[in-house]
Amino acid sequence: MIPQTRALLARHLPGYEVRSLTVLGEGLDNLAYEVNGELVIRMSKDPAGRGEAIRREAELLAVVAEWSTLPVPEPVFADVEAGALAYRKLPGLPLNEHPVAQPERLAATLGGFAGRLHQTPVDRVANLVERDTYPLTSWRQDAERDYEQIVGYMPASARRLVEDFLGRTPPAEPPALRFCHNDLGAEHVLVDVEANTVTGVIDWGDAALADPVRDLALIYRDLGPEVFDLALAHDQGDWDEAGRERAVFYARCRLIEDIVYGVTTGARQYADAALAHLAWTFA
Repeated sequence: MIPQTRALLARHLPGYEVRSLTVLGEGLDNLAYEVNGELVIRMSKDPAGRGEAIRREAELLAVVAEWSTLPVPEPVFADVEAGALAYRKLPGLPLNEHPVAQPERLAATLGGFAGRLHQTPVDRVANLVERDTYPLTSWRQDAERDYEQIVGYMPASARRLVEDFLGRTPPAEPPALRFCHNDLGAEHVLVDVEANTVTGVIDWGDAALADPVRDLALIYRDLGPEVFDLALAHDQGDWDEAGRERAVFYARCRLIEDIVYGVTTGARQYADAALAHLAWTFA
């Protein structure tokens, strides 16, 4: 897709000199390129199916920038036909690849970010994101199916914990939906490793009206219960024990999902990280 990317740059940024163009990463739906160390271009693998979603995401980012307490991508251009979105590269490195020495120092920032984001007026985003009301019973069924694929990769000591979780009744459904990033994993949190600070949040393609504890659930999965509890204290949401129970439930389902993704796609860094976090996620 590199020739297509160059053509996009020529069309939308005439006269812009391309000194370097490298592949930044690849997911199930997109390829990302870095240009001159200053731009990121995300290209959909299915432009016909994702073009309109690209337009909505560009509009959404303008709303998010008003409410976010952290830097978010600033669109430079959105090409609906090509399924491409370009934005200025944010400073920092992905937290999943560059862990900080004191992750607990990130908790206040992440909790405050999530709390402010969840206050975004629903009418500002209702036409730009989906309502994600996937039932918790279906989450558990998906986790059961996923577990069957990766049980052989699980340490024997962890299997009992996972199987005990899968045998329980899921928590009650959330009482209300809020605007969420909806995929606030460590791979989408940028950090200054030396300063031990968060520098931005990227990848808003899954943003939705959803259960707000989902954002905090991935903090639990990726950074542990201690950081989660500290973040929750700074979220300023009206959380009760039921909300915490749902957060842990989502964290466990998403961890199983990450192992499957890493094993089946060859993206072993996701599986390895999930396996490393098994103990605290299922404690």
